[in-house]
Amino acid sequence: MTTLDLPRSVLLALWLAQDGVDRTALARAVQADDEPHTVRAAVDGDDHVDGPLSLLLDVCGPGARDVAALVPAPGDASAAPPAVSAAATIAGEAVLVRSDLACVAAVPDVERFGSDLEPGHLVTWEVHGVADWRTSVLANAGSLADAERELRQGLVDATEALVRLDVARWRPDAAEQIATLRDTDLPAWRLPAGLEGRRVRVLASAARLRRIVALATQDDGGAVNLWQADQRSTALREVDRVARRAMAAAATTIAV
Repeated sequence: MTTLDLPRSVLLALWLAQDGVDRTALARAVQADDEPHTVRAAVDGDDHVDGPLSLLLDVCGPGARDVAALVPAPGDASAAPPAVSAAATIAGEAVLVRSDLACVAAVPDVERFGSDLEPGHLVTWEVHGVADWRTSVLANAGSLADAERELRQGLVDATEALVRLDVARWRPDAAEQIATLRDTDLPAWRLPAGLEGRRVRVLASAARLRRIVALATQDDGGAVNLWQADQRSTALREVDRVARRAMAAAATTIAV
């Protein structure tokens, strides 16, 4: 059965926010079918230290952590620190972590290899020291309640856009896939144990919406001219923005 997917940065942020993180479980959840991830951490200016994904835990040290996930796209008002803003937008994601020992941003550089039938991914997390990012993130991130409300409206908007796109007529395969998404969930093994139910609901709803947008925008469907195609694309981009914002809110943990 097909399951929903989340950006690597969202998964990593969820795990880094937990106390007493199981390093093996973290790596398994974030890496999934990828090749083992590498962390490249900048230290002392131009020097770097390379290591496995668990190196990020060593960089941040033990104890409580403030963690945020960013899922930006071009044109967004970004909460990313200037040092990684461009890279985060290109990657479409980033993780911010603040602890007593460090304040860093990590951006995944993903290299795809293999074929469409047997794809593979090499992932290197570029880690940089940054200034305290919490005020910026809090100013841009909404609450989980806001996220749930926006997702409900996003589903309405997506449904209306799909009707206008006439997906069922022009893309019956996509329409069938979209219909099955309502019964599709996040794989539990990729989420930390004991994760708040509301966060899980928001993450699942956001992942469904993003998948709907991806399926619907593979083709302009019933658009008969460029103006109609642009109008429908704009509507779906806004739905995707709502979903990305909700994902970020659900994967952000800041002690206030």
